[in-house]
Amino acid sequence: MKIQTECLPCLLKRILFETELSTTDQKRQTKALRTACSLLAELYDPTVCSATIATQLHKAVYDTLQDKDPYKELKHSSNSIATTLLPKIEGLIKNSPDPLKTSMQCAIIGNIMDFGIDGHTSQPQMLKEVFDRLYAEGLGHDDYERLRNLIQHASTIILFTDNCGEIVFDKVLCRELKRFNPTLHLTVVVKGAPILSDATEKDAQEIKLLETIDTLFTTGCYAVGVDFQQLPVAVKNTLDQADLIIAKGMANYESFSETTYGPIAYLLRTKCNAIARSMDLPRNISAIKLYE
Repeated sequence: MKIQTECLPCLLKRILFETELSTTDQKRQTKALRTACSLLAELYDPTVCSATIATQLHKAVYDTLQDKDPYKELKHSSNSIATTLLPKIEGLIKNSPDPLKTSMQCAIIGNIMDFGIDGHTSQPQMLKEVFDRLYAEGLGHDDYERLRNLIQHASTIILFTDNCGEIVFDKVLCRELKRFNPTLHLTVVVKGAPILSDATEKDAQEIKLLETIDTLFTTGCYAVGVDFQQLPVAVKNTLDQADLIIAKGMANYESFSETTYGPIAYLLRTKCNAIARSMDLPRNISAIKLYE
Protein backbone atom coordinates (compact mmCIF):
# COMPACT_ATOMS: atom_id res chain seq x y z
CA MET A 1 0.00 0.00 0.00
CA LYS A 2 1.35 3.41 -0.96
CA ILE A 3 1.42 6.13 1.64
CA GLN A 4 -1.80 8.17 1.78
CA THR A 5 -2.24 11.81 2.82
CA GLU A 6 -4.03 10.79 6.02
CA CYS A 7 -1.00 8.68 6.98
CA LEU A 8 0.94 11.89 7.73
CA PRO A 9 -0.93 13.06 10.84
CA CYS A 10 -1.17 9.44 12.00
CA LEU A 11 2.59 9.00 11.79
CA LEU A 12 3.24 12.22 13.67
CA LYS A 13 0.65 11.36 16.32
CA ARG A 14 2.35 8.04 16.96
CA ILE A 15 5.77 9.66 17.10
CA LEU A 16 4.50 12.15 19.66
CA PHE A 17 3.14 9.21 21.65
CA GLU A 18 6.46 7.34 21.65
CA THR A 19 8.52 10.41 22.53
CA GLU A 20 6.30 10.95 25.58
CA LEU A 21 6.65 7.25 26.44
CA SER A 22 10.40 7.44 26.19
CA THR A 23 11.27 10.57 28.12
CA THR A 24 9.98 13.52 30.12
CA ASP A 25 12.91 15.62 28.94
CA GLN A 26 11.22 18.30 26.84
CA LYS A 27 14.42 19.18 24.99
CA ARG A 28 14.87 15.58 23.88
CA GLN A 29 11.18 15.34 22.94
CA THR A 30 11.46 18.52 20.88
CA LYS A 31 14.59 17.29 19.13
CA ALA A 32 12.88 13.99 18.24
CA LEU A 33 9.78 15.74 16.91
CA ARG A 34 11.85 18.19 14.85
CA THR A 35 13.79 15.25 13.42
CA ALA A 36 10.54 13.50 12.52
CA CYS A 37 8.93 16.53 10.89
CA SER A 38 12.03 17.33 8.86
CA LEU A 39 12.52 13.74 7.71
CA LEU A 40 8.85 13.21 6.87
CA ALA A 41 8.92 16.29 4.66
CA GLU A 42 11.92 14.79 2.88
CA LEU A 43 10.58 11.22 2.60
CA TYR A 44 6.94 11.82 1.73
CA ASP A 45 6.26 10.41 -1.72
CA PRO A 46 2.86 9.01 -2.72
CA THR A 47 4.58 6.39 -4.89
CA VAL A 48 6.35 4.79 -1.88
CA CYS A 49 4.99 2.11 0.46
CA SER A 50 3.68 3.55 3.72
CA ALA A 51 5.53 0.94 5.81
CA THR A 52 8.85 1.84 4.18
CA ILE A 53 8.49 5.50 5.12
CA ALA A 54 7.27 4.65 8.61
CA THR A 55 10.31 2.42 9.18
CA GLN A 56 12.78 5.18 8.34
CA LEU A 57 10.86 7.73 10.38
CA HIS A 58 10.61 5.65 13.56
CA LYS A 59 14.25 4.58 13.30
CA ALA A 60 15.35 8.22 13.21
CA VAL A 61 13.17 9.03 16.22
CA TYR A 62 14.45 6.03 18.22
CA ASP A 63 18.02 7.10 17.45
CA THR A 64 17.33 10.69 18.48
CA LEU A 65 15.69 9.54 21.72
CA GLN A 66 18.58 7.09 22.28
CA ASP A 67 15.94 4.53 23.15
CA LYS A 68 15.91 1.11 21.46
CA ASP A 69 12.48 0.15 22.79
CA PRO A 70 10.18 2.99 23.96
CA TYR A 71 7.22 0.59 24.10
CA LYS A 72 8.94 -1.96 26.34
CA GLU A 73 6.70 -1.55 29.39
CA LEU A 74 3.53 -1.30 27.32
CA LYS A 75 4.41 -4.54 25.53
CA HIS A 76 4.94 -6.35 28.82
CA SER A 77 1.62 -5.01 30.15
CA SER A 78 -0.13 -6.02 26.94
CA ASN A 79 0.99 -9.62 27.26
CA SER A 80 -0.03 -9.68 30.93
CA ILE A 81 -3.51 -8.29 30.25
CA ALA A 82 -4.05 -10.61 27.29
CA THR A 83 -3.03 -13.59 29.44
CA THR A 84 -5.79 -12.80 31.95
CA LEU A 85 -8.33 -13.19 29.12
CA LEU A 86 -7.16 -16.69 28.16
CA PRO A 87 -9.68 -18.52 30.41
CA LYS A 88 -12.51 -16.63 28.68
CA ILE A 89 -11.11 -17.42 25.23
CA GLU A 90 -10.62 -21.09 26.11
CA GLY A 91 -14.25 -21.21 27.25
CA LEU A 92 -15.44 -19.71 23.99
CA ILE A 93 -13.38 -22.20 21.99
CA LYS A 94 -14.51 -25.17 24.08
CA ASN A 95 -18.17 -24.32 23.49
CA SER A 96 -17.79 -23.34 19.84
CA PRO A 97 -19.06 -25.46 16.93
CA ASP A 98 -15.97 -24.25 15.04
CA PRO A 99 -12.99 -23.80 17.40
CA LEU A 100 -10.66 -22.67 14.61
CA LYS A 101 -12.96 -19.83 13.53
CA THR A 102 -13.48 -18.76 17.14
CA SER A 103 -9.72 -18.68 17.73
CA MET A 104 -9.30 -16.52 14.62
CA GLN A 105 -11.98 -14.10 15.78
CA CYS A 106 -10.29 -13.77 19.18
CA ALA A 107 -6.87 -13.30 17.59
CA ILE A 108 -8.28 -10.50 15.44
CA ILE A 109 -9.71 -8.75 18.51
CA GLY A 110 -6.18 -8.82 19.92
CA ASN A 111 -5.16 -6.64 16.97
CA ILE A 112 -6.57 -3.59 18.79
CA MET A 113 -3.42 -3.71 20.96
CA ASP A 114 -1.86 -0.89 18.98
CA PHE A 115 -0.84 2.36 20.65
CA GLY A 116 -0.64 5.96 19.58
CA ILE A 117 -3.05 5.77 16.62
CA ASP A 118 -6.78 6.16 16.08
CA GLY A 119 -8.88 3.00 16.41
CA HIS A 120 -6.46 1.62 19.00
CA THR A 121 -6.38 0.97 22.72
CA SER A 122 -4.88 3.83 24.71
CA GLN A 123 -3.87 1.43 27.47
CA PRO A 124 -3.56 -2.39 27.55
CA GLN A 125 -6.36 -2.57 30.15
CA MET A 126 -8.84 -1.46 27.48
CA LEU A 127 -8.62 -4.89 25.86
CA LYS A 128 -10.52 -6.36 28.79
CA GLU A 129 -13.11 -3.58 28.58
CA VAL A 130 -13.91 -4.02 24.88
CA PHE A 131 -13.34 -7.74 24.32
CA ASP A 132 -16.94 -8.87 24.93
CA ARG A 133 -18.39 -6.14 22.70
CA LEU A 134 -16.02 -6.85 19.83
CA TYR A 135 -16.58 -10.59 20.09
CA ALA A 136 -20.35 -10.05 19.99
CA GLU A 137 -19.96 -7.89 16.88
CA GLY A 138 -18.43 -10.82 15.04
CA LEU A 139 -16.67 -10.49 11.71
CA GLY A 140 -17.43 -7.51 9.51
CA HIS A 141 -15.83 -9.32 6.56
CA ASP A 142 -15.73 -13.09 6.56
CA ASP A 143 -13.72 -15.16 4.07
CA TYR A 144 -13.39 -17.95 6.63
CA GLU A 145 -14.97 -20.78 4.62
CA ARG A 146 -12.58 -20.25 1.72
CA LEU A 147 -9.67 -19.91 4.13
CA ARG A 148 -10.71 -23.03 6.04
CA ASN A 149 -10.58 -25.04 2.81
CA LEU A 150 -7.05 -23.83 2.10
CA ILE A 151 -5.92 -24.66 5.65
CA GLN A 152 -7.45 -28.12 5.39
CA HIS A 153 -5.37 -28.95 2.32
CA ALA A 154 -2.16 -27.09 3.26
CA SER A 155 1.09 -28.81 4.12
CA THR A 156 2.90 -25.60 5.12
CA ILE A 157 1.61 -22.30 6.50
CA ILE A 158 3.67 -19.26 7.45
CA LEU A 159 2.12 -16.74 9.86
CA PHE A 160 3.44 -13.20 10.37
CA THR A 161 2.58 -11.79 13.79
CA ASP A 162 1.89 -8.20 14.77
CA ASN A 163 1.58 -6.76 18.28
CA CYS A 164 2.37 -7.89 21.80
CA GLY A 165 -0.78 -8.86 23.68
CA GLU A 166 -2.19 -9.97 20.37
CA ILE A 167 0.52 -12.64 20.16
CA VAL A 168 -0.91 -14.30 23.30
CA PHE A 169 -4.11 -14.92 21.34
CA ASP A 170 -2.08 -15.89 18.26
CA LYS A 171 -0.60 -18.75 20.26
CA VAL A 172 -4.11 -20.14 20.78
CA LEU A 173 -4.83 -19.69 17.07
CA CYS A 174 -1.66 -21.62 16.21
CA ARG A 175 -2.72 -24.46 18.48
CA GLU A 176 -6.12 -24.62 16.79
CA LEU A 177 -4.53 -24.57 13.33
CA LYS A 178 -2.48 -27.63 14.29
CA ARG A 179 -5.50 -29.36 15.82
CA PHE A 180 -7.53 -28.71 12.67
CA ASN A 181 -4.77 -30.00 10.40
CA PRO A 182 -2.44 -32.25 12.44
CA THR A 183 -0.03 -32.81 9.53
CA LEU A 184 0.50 -29.09 9.03
CA HIS A 185 3.97 -27.58 9.38
CA LEU A 186 3.43 -24.15 10.92
CA THR A 187 6.07 -21.44 10.81
CA VAL A 188 5.64 -18.16 12.69
CA VAL A 189 7.62 -14.99 11.95
CA VAL A 190 8.06 -12.23 14.56
CA LYS A 191 9.96 -8.96 14.29
CA GLY A 192 13.74 -9.03 14.16
CA ALA A 193 14.13 -5.98 16.42
CA PRO A 194 11.93 -3.93 18.76
CA ILE A 195 9.66 -1.73 16.62
CA LEU A 196 6.56 -0.03 18.01
CA SER A 197 4.48 -2.49 20.05
CA ASP A 198 5.27 -5.44 17.76
CA ALA A 199 6.25 -8.85 19.10
CA THR A 200 9.89 -9.94 18.89
CA GLU A 201 11.60 -13.29 19.43
CA LYS A 202 11.99 -12.44 23.11
CA ASP A 203 8.24 -11.86 23.43
CA ALA A 204 7.52 -15.14 21.64
CA GLN A 205 9.84 -16.98 24.00
CA GLU A 206 8.22 -15.41 27.06
CA ILE A 207 4.79 -16.77 26.10
CA LYS A 208 6.31 -20.11 25.03
CA LEU A 209 4.99 -19.83 21.49
CA LEU A 210 7.11 -22.77 20.37
CA GLU A 211 4.78 -25.04 22.34
CA THR A 212 2.21 -24.69 19.56
CA ILE A 213 4.26 -24.23 16.37
CA ASP A 214 6.98 -26.01 14.44
CA THR A 215 9.39 -23.21 13.52
CA LEU A 216 10.00 -19.68 14.78
CA PHE A 217 11.77 -17.13 12.60
CA THR A 218 12.28 -13.37 12.74
CA THR A 219 12.11 -10.78 9.99
CA GLY A 220 15.81 -10.23 10.60
CA CYS A 221 15.77 -6.46 10.90
CA TYR A 222 14.15 -3.31 12.24
CA ALA A 223 11.09 -2.67 10.07
CA VAL A 224 7.45 -1.69 10.24
CA GLY A 225 5.71 -4.64 8.59
CA VAL A 226 8.18 -6.64 6.49
CA ASP A 227 11.30 -5.44 4.67
CA PHE A 228 11.55 -8.09 1.95
CA GLN A 229 15.00 -6.87 0.91
CA GLN A 230 16.41 -7.81 4.33
CA LEU A 231 14.40 -10.94 4.98
CA PRO A 232 16.67 -13.84 6.07
CA VAL A 233 17.19 -16.52 3.42
CA ALA A 234 15.45 -19.20 5.51
CA VAL A 235 12.35 -17.02 5.87
CA LYS A 236 12.38 -16.12 2.18
CA ASN A 237 12.59 -19.80 1.21
CA THR A 238 9.77 -20.75 3.59
CA LEU A 239 7.65 -17.90 2.27
CA ASP A 240 8.26 -18.93 -1.33
CA GLN A 241 7.28 -22.55 -0.62
CA ALA A 242 4.33 -21.99 1.73
CA ASP A 243 0.89 -23.19 0.68
CA LEU A 244 -0.69 -20.32 2.60
CA ILE A 245 0.41 -17.05 4.23
CA ILE A 246 -1.47 -15.63 7.21
CA ALA A 247 -0.64 -12.00 8.01
CA LYS A 248 -1.81 -10.30 11.19
CA GLY A 249 -2.41 -6.56 11.37
CA MET A 250 -2.28 -3.48 9.20
CA ALA A 251 1.49 -3.02 8.78
CA ASN A 252 1.84 -6.53 7.36
CA TYR A 253 -0.94 -5.67 4.90
CA GLU A 254 0.89 -2.47 3.93
CA SER A 255 4.00 -4.51 3.15
CA PHE A 256 2.54 -7.65 1.57
CA SER A 257 0.10 -5.70 -0.61
CA GLU A 258 3.17 -4.42 -2.47
CA THR A 259 4.07 -7.99 -3.47
CA THR A 260 2.61 -10.86 -5.50
CA TYR A 261 2.75 -13.40 -2.65
CA GLY A 262 -0.32 -15.58 -2.25
CA PRO A 263 -2.59 -17.05 -1.30
CA ILE A 264 -2.58 -14.73 1.68
CA ALA A 265 -5.16 -14.21 4.42
CA TYR A 266 -5.20 -10.98 6.40
CA LEU A 267 -6.56 -11.18 9.95
CA LEU A 268 -6.96 -7.66 11.32
CA ARG A 269 -9.01 -4.77 12.61
CA THR A 270 -9.45 -2.03 10.00
CA LYS A 271 -8.29 0.76 12.29
CA CYS A 272 -7.86 3.54 9.74
CA ASN A 273 -9.48 4.90 6.60
CA ALA A 274 -6.39 4.36 4.44
CA ILE A 275 -6.26 0.61 5.16
CA ALA A 276 -10.04 0.20 4.96
CA ARG A 277 -10.15 1.96 1.59
CA SER A 278 -7.21 -0.02 0.21
CA MET A 279 -8.84 -3.31 1.26
CA ASP A 280 -12.31 -2.16 0.16
CA LEU A 281 -13.68 -2.74 3.65
CA PRO A 282 -15.56 -0.64 6.22
CA ARG A 283 -13.50 0.97 8.97
CA ASN A 284 -13.42 -0.45 12.51
CA ILE A 285 -14.40 -4.02 11.73
CA SER A 286 -12.82 -7.40 12.42
CA ALA A 287 -11.90 -8.94 9.10
CA ILE A 288 -10.70 -12.17 7.56
CA LYS A 289 -9.86 -11.22 4.00
CA LEU A 290 -8.35 -13.74 1.63
CA TYR A 291 -6.48 -12.94 -1.58
CA GLU A 292 -5.86 -15.95 -3.83
